[in-house]
Amino acid sequence: MYNCSDLKKGLKIIIDGEPHVIAAFDFSKPGKGQALYRCKLRNMITGALFDRTYRSGESFEPAALEERDMQYLYQDETGYVFMDSKNYEQISISEKTLGDDKYFLVDNMEVKVLMYNGMGIGVTLPNFVNLRVTHSEPWVKGDTAAGNNKPATVETGYTLQVPSFVDEGTLIQIDTRTGEYITRVKE
Repeated sequence: MYNCSDLKKGLKIIIDGEPHVIAAFDFSKPGKGQALYRCKLRNMITGALFDRTYRSGESFEPAALEERDMQYLYQDETGYVFMDSKNYEQISISEKTLGDDKYFLVDNMEVKVLMYNGMGIGVTLPNFVNLRVTHSEPWVKGDTAAGNNKPATVETGYTLQVPSFVDEGTLIQIDTRTGEYITRVKE
């Protein structure tokens, strides 16, 4: 069990039977009375963000989360399907739970899936992924008013800014943490 003095940003605890992570934390000690612990909490299942204030002396149950090595297989009507690399068990994670991470999933990609009570609630992607550009407007020489970047769409449907020399069919590397273009990939 955690108590209030253990609270910090990034700590995962159970509130109302669901796992939450502390997104922001503030401690204050008024002139008289108990210390106050103001927390901004994010529900790890729904993604909802809310504020809550606790007084010293309260205790919290740690969230029993497990991170498993899995392989992304495919997408179907239930969501995105992953397979455990050890026991070949398959789980499905909804599109809403994945959020923008869905744009960086490539078939057979190795990822870490965050599990809570046998349910996938999040994915840790590799830092970089290589994706092919499927649509990009041609760059016109002398068109420097908007800088040297132009929008491009990759094979997963994700749109980002790329340098003017990147054309359709080019394989590029993208940082999955920021969603930004890194470099062209030589084939």
